[in-house]
Amino acid sequence: MERPSLEINLPDTHEEGKLYVVDSLNNLNKLNVCPDGSQHALDEEEDTGGTGENTAGSNIRNQCLFFVTFILTLIVSLALVSFVIFLIIQTRNKMDQISSRLISEKKNIEELKKMNNMILKHLNQSGIKE
Repeated sequence: MERPSLEINLPDTHEEGKLYVVDSLNNLNKLNVCPDGSQHALDEEEDTGGTGENTAGSNIRNQCLFFVTFILTLIVSLALVSFVIFLIIQTRNKMDQISSRLISEKKNIEELKKMNNMILKHLNQSGIKE
């Protein structure tokens, strides 16, 4: 039952132990400070060596993608609004046509009633003379 001595390899791994402790503290700090979503971004930065080149490029790419999506959304919205305005104008024109046709038909019906009354009067007058 020999217990391994930690002092045997301690001088050789002193620098390695410091790095391990620093990495552990950094990981613990990340877990305490960063929410789950931002942990992934920190891991990516760590993979690039902390230069931030990858995340800067990713941010620019995300911003470009956002603006392209935003512009496309605006264009589609403008097209839909234009189409709705076109439909409203077309509907109004059709309603104007129908209302003018109804007014014209109303005038024709009134004229036909007048002619019917005149014919009835004429028939009543001619029937009385016989």
